[in-house]
Amino acid sequence: MKDISLIAFDADDTLWECQTYFEAVEKGYCKLLSGYAPAEDVSKALFAVETANMPLLGYGSKAFLLSLLENAINVSDGKLKADEVKKIIELGKELLKLPGKPMDGVEETLRVLRDSGKYHLVVFTKGELLDQENKFHRSGLSSYFDDIIVVSDKTEKSYHQLCERFSIDVGQLLMVGNSFRSDIEPVLKLGGWAAYVPFHTIWQHEIVEEYEHPHLLKLEFFRQLKYVL
Repeated sequence: MKDISLIAFDADDTLWECQTYFEAVEKGYCKLLSGYAPAEDVSKALFAVETANMPLLGYGSKAFLLSLLENAINVSDGKLKADEVKKIIELGKELLKLPGKPMDGVEETLRVLRDSGKYHLVVFTKGELLDQENKFHRSGLSSYFDDIIVVSDKTEKSYHQLCERFSIDVGQLLMVGNSFRSDIEPVLKLGGWAAYVPFHTIWQHEIVEEYEHPHLLKLEFFRQLKYVL
């Protein structure tokens, strides 16, 4: 790890809380549609719609909102009422106003890493550009980072491009995140380093089989990062 010069951080559920808000919106959504179908059926159908929409809409709050509306039309067999449409839009808009409040240990750890002068620090996240930038600025963390980079998806190619942007080899990259699928596995496959900080809940699309790896750091808490570097 002595060669690491760039540390990239996932945003949602790594720097600030996110998935719990999505789950709360989905719970309210299922309650709203309870007259059309049971909550379990609504959620199952919603995930299928989200998955089908990913190649076209990508990730993030706005894509989720469109999937909420499409799924509601399907579940209701086209009988969705105008006031229900309005309520769904209001639910979805709540996700565009998330506070971006740093989670416990995040700011103190970033301060230590920044003050060390040893690393470039960037936010490397996927989703919708404006939404992620807004959360980033609301978080109050911008002074600790050299840049925020928002991509449509985290693939091996996108990690290659990140390294090229900072003129480093992939072995000089450490990716920190809560999703094994998006933050950890692609980097390990390329030969980089990854610090896995699981969140207490995760979107089902991000669930994959986890494994051990010589370049993998498993952390229980975010602040542990400042002790292992």
